[in-house]
Amino acid sequence: MATSSDGAHARGRRIARVLIDSPLPQLDRLFDYALPDELGDVEPGVRIKAPLRTAGRVIDGYIAEIDVEPDAARTLSEVESVVSPVVVMPDRLYRLARRVADRAAGSASDVLRLAIPKRQVRVEKSWHAVQDAPTVSEDAVAGAREVVAAYGGLADVIAARGRAAVEAIPVQDGSIPGWARLLAATAALQLAEARSSILVVPDYRDQELLLTALEAVLPADAIVRHDARQPNPDRYRAFLRTLDEAPCVVVGNRSAVYSPAQAGLVAIWDDGDALLAEPLAPYVHARDAALVRQEHEGSALLLVGHTRSTDAERLVVNGWMQDVTAVRRVIPKVKLSTPQELEQTAQRVPSSAFAAARAATAEGPVLVQVARPGFAPTLVCATCRAPARCTHCGGPLGARRRGAVPLCGWCGRSANSWRCDQCDSDKVRLASSGTERTADELGRAFPGVRVIVSDGAHPVQHVDAKPALVIATRGAEPVADGGYRAVILLDGARMLQAPELRIGESCLRWWSNATALAAPGAPVHLVGVNGPVARALATWSPAAYARSELESRAPLHMPPTTRVAQIDGLPASVRAALGRLAEIGVGGEAVLGPVPVGDDGRVRALVRFGYGAGQTVAAAMRAAVVAEAAAGRRGRGRTRVPLAVHLDILEPDI
Repeated sequence: MATSSDGAHARGRRIARVLIDSPLPQLDRLFDYALPDELGDVEPGVRIKAPLRTAGRVIDGYIAEIDVEPDAARTLSEVESVVSPVVVMPDRLYRLARRVADRAAGSASDVLRLAIPKRQVRVEKSWHAVQDAPTVSEDAVAGAREVVAAYGGLADVIAARGRAAVEAIPVQDGSIPGWARLLAATAALQLAEARSSILVVPDYRDQELLLTALEAVLPADAIVRHDARQPNPDRYRAFLRTLDEAPCVVVGNRSAVYSPAQAGLVAIWDDGDALLAEPLAPYVHARDAALVRQEHEGSALLLVGHTRSTDAERLVVNGWMQDVTAVRRVIPKVKLSTPQELEQTAQRVPSSAFAAARAATAEGPVLVQVARPGFAPTLVCATCRAPARCTHCGGPLGARRRGAVPLCGWCGRSANSWRCDQCDSDKVRLASSGTERTADELGRAFPGVRVIVSDGAHPVQHVDAKPALVIATRGAEPVADGGYRAVILLDGARMLQAPELRIGESCLRWWSNATALAAPGAPVHLVGVNGPVARALATWSPAAYARSELESRAPLHMPPTTRVAQIDGLPASVRAALGRLAEIGVGGEAVLGPVPVGDDGRVRALVRFGYGAGQTVAAAMRAAVVAEAAAGRRGRGRTRVPLAVHLDILEPDI
């Protein structure tokens, strides 16, 4: 890439290679435009406006490169204007977006749309680059080194800019979990060496915990919050801070992985969380984007979690990542109760767990994890357990509170005189208990103890150390001062019944994260579950469980042992895409489907392929998408269903 100069300009004309900001796949390439003299000096990476002759309008774009063309004979459109002189797309960000998009058969502009927020003129005019690098106190550096030293070999991995899957110690210091303290420590050490860090977490709860840990060791001007909930001015201000040469620590959700900061470290907490999977095209998981970034930029990469995702374990088994555990591992005190025990006692909470909760509430808070929020979404016959159905429309019956008249979830009619059509019983019972139902039951069993409900409708971030029963859905558990004095994990069998490929590792992750909130030595009761997942929790062996999952999926060629692409579109389009794959040797038993989906004539096919063929398959799929889009443009008079390609799907659905 060359920039213009007075001498070079005298020998030819300046041209700008522009990336168009458009979702159209056929426009996902660099277009040459002439740079008129009146625009003055222009840097690569700025926003511009340029005419698009095929559309007859002016569109937005970014200058990726500037060069000098000796031959000025060919006809070129001119860049109309420079929107802003701020370089919002540094070369490293463009290269990252291009690589990520190529791997996922997507468009670079779609990736950049996740990375670059909308321009805020007032923010831009008032923005001043940070001149001096933030400083980290000697005490903070010493404390950070002590935290990192608790993990065998972690300091060496970071120093060598390597990759590691780190098993977090399941402890907490006050109200800060151990994983948050670890990430804050690694970021502090990087900042002390004048390097930036990018810390990616699944949701706002984790972000708040991590920010609290960072604020305890770093100056405020070093912390950059990247949050989709931020107002546009705040988000753009934070983005401009990451463009500074002064190092910083970026903390955010999945799109934070594309931050333009020159990072020495990228760390992802709980990479198995589905929230880290991008729902927008090109559907790239934050973990995959981080792997591409690490390979391209040479930063250190850490995947930190209480459990090990099968994706991370595959990288460890293949030698691509290092396995890092604590020098002195902490094994929580987990007790199992089998489904047979519950059947014998006909109780939802076994006596051992009930006694532990009774003793623990005398000292502090007790956590009870349940599967779902609310009171009771559905009812069943109390005699034969057949689902209770509305006699008018056949919809499911539910109850909003204890003793309430059952209501139909479809038509809303009340069922005052309901009788079971299987056994003629007029008695109903709850099919499952949500947070409110569980709070009602345990509140009567523990009189005088306050009950706190935490779920999506009633989020609670933190509870104090006073006695309490905290009823929370998975992932919504508040952090307790000093940890919970006991943890009871209910509805485990019901969670495992979900028809998902990764439900075992998801349950282990939910339970392990709740277990890590317990105080040192506090009992953890997993109720009504046995089998490999329960044993993995009891022995705290997440890596071994992930490895066994990989071994069981390998013969079936299911992810992540192989990559899987999902192709959606009209039958002819999908057949054409599969034909392109057959030309490169991917077909036959590697293809599942196509099968009909939806009511608009679309079909879906799944294609399994090895990681070594990823680049070839992605290129073929991208060519199919571009060809279909071009055909759709030629046939403007008729409505076309676009061909959609999604690589590396987490849950195959066909």
